[in-house]
Amino acid sequence: MKKPVLNIDELEFQPRPEAMRATGPAAEAFDARTAQVSSRIGARKLGFNVTAVPVGKAAFPFHAHRVNEECFFVLQGTGVVRVGVEAYPIRPGDFIACPPGGPETAHQIRNTGAEELRFIALSTLEYPEVAEYPDSGKFGVYVRTPGAPAGAPGDIRYLGRLSESLNYWDGESR
Repeated sequence: MKKPVLNIDELEFQPRPEAMRATGPAAEAFDARTAQVSSRIGARKLGFNVTAVPVGKAAFPFHAHRVNEECFFVLQGTGVVRVGVEAYPIRPGDFIACPPGGPETAHQIRNTGAEELRFIALSTLEYPEVAEYPDSGKFGVYVRTPGAPAGAPGDIRYLGRLSESLNYWDGESR
């Protein structure tokens, strides 16, 4: 078993993997670095990291999880969290709950302060996961091999739009 203790001073912040970096107009709105924690200490059913968001950026698009629950704890900086149709100011010491659901539980954290915003992100790790992105009309289906790191061979990540969905019987003839 891995050492189950890791001090926050030992964290190593990394930029997003190439496949997850915002490009084009999205690069102006989204950016974050993360320091992985859960995989380094042997967690299996909870995923957690510390996320660092630059001034003026959001870590991720506005999204809702249909399966997993997330919780955030603000360590440093200030910002705004959108949850459903509401927006709430956030500051160090704030806990943020994001239970699974539809657009009413969609959430996004944006750094509106004058310094880097850092928070602990904690999530259940249940797969398959379906996420909705209300601002862009997308959905994503995510499947991860149990115990494997994100991006490992066998992971499935599919993004689409409901408007482009196939008919259930499409291509069936026998």
